[in-house]
Amino acid sequence: MKISIELTLTPLKDDYEPHIIDFIKELRASEFKILENPLSTQIYGDYDKVMPFLTQEIKKSFSGLDIAVLHMKLVKTDRSDYEPNF
Repeated sequence: MKISIELTLTPLKDDYEPHIIDFIKELRASEFKILENPLSTQIYGDYDKVMPFLTQEIKKSFSGLDIAVLHMKLVKTDRSDYEPNF
């Protein structure tokens, strides 16, 4: 089953940027299709592969932070080729 996930990591600390950059670099280094924009990062792939990978990466990212918020939107299909037609 293909999925699309939108992620926005928000560390609640003054020096938040290095944590976000490290998280995105780990996503980029994965085997999955990654798309980025200024507000979020999207990851696309097979559910059974993406979810264990994300669980590990989220835990790794959270371990270096006292407080953080991760917004995650999950869609059951691969939307990586979406083009607006309106």
